[in-house]
Amino acid sequence: MTQRIHNTFTHSRKTGEPCFVAYLCAGDPDFDTSLELCRILVEEGVGLLELGIPFSDPLADGLTNQLAAQRALANGMTADQSFQLVREIRKFAPDLPIIFYTYYNLVFARGEKEYVRLAAEAGLDGLLTLDLPPEEADSLVAACREQDLANVFIVAPTTPPERYPLIAEKASGFIYYVSREGVTGERKDLAPNIAESVQNIRQVIDLPISVGFGISTRTQFEQVGQVADGVVVGSALVNCIARNEGQPEKMKEALRAKARELLGK
Repeated sequence: MTQRIHNTFTHSRKTGEPCFVAYLCAGDPDFDTSLELCRILVEEGVGLLELGIPFSDPLADGLTNQLAAQRALANGMTADQSFQLVREIRKFAPDLPIIFYTYYNLVFARGEKEYVRLAAEAGLDGLLTLDLPPEEADSLVAACREQDLANVFIVAPTTPPERYPLIAEKASGFIYYVSREGVTGERKDLAPNIAESVQNIRQVIDLPISVGFGISTRTQFEQVGQVADGVVVGSALVNCIARNEGQPEKMKEALRAKARELLGK
């Protein structure tokens, strides 16, 4: 439901705090542990959950998230189980916006309308289809609108401003501003010109803007939160799993601690 996304960003604006958009790979390291890790993020107060769908060729992902997908796939995670994970999360988080961070191959293989129908039935709120440009997204956008699912599109530092109106026409839910070129991963420093870029997007696209790629500390979270509606953190959370491989209780402790740090608790 796009309404859940709208409500979350409206609440964030009222409180003056950015929406914490938390990324985990669905099924990493396995289904049951992944569900418990999502529960921890909900308990700690994330505003929106972004589930990466394991894929064999995740071109936009850095090593941390590539390895997360490998762990999930090795332990049997499938597209159907990704939908089931959403259904299980809905039992304890009925109002939390959840989107899939996915690749078009996975949507196409099932068929756009069928994939979107299954996603909506599971309780998903939207799709961020990494490798589907808005110029080629008409049929998927139409299918999502029929099911009241958002289509989140990316704007990058290299996106020409003349493409902004097209993105504005096709996008819903929010805009994901990728703050740097390259792939996902933790960085010591923020990318330059985030504030200027966000302002330029706001002049054309009337949707909340979340900023991601490279944000891993509370200081960075605060800095980005001063100019963006949402702050996306992925690799810093996924590394809590990777650094404690084979030790699920330590994974949970590390993830809870990292979420609290990012939220300034």
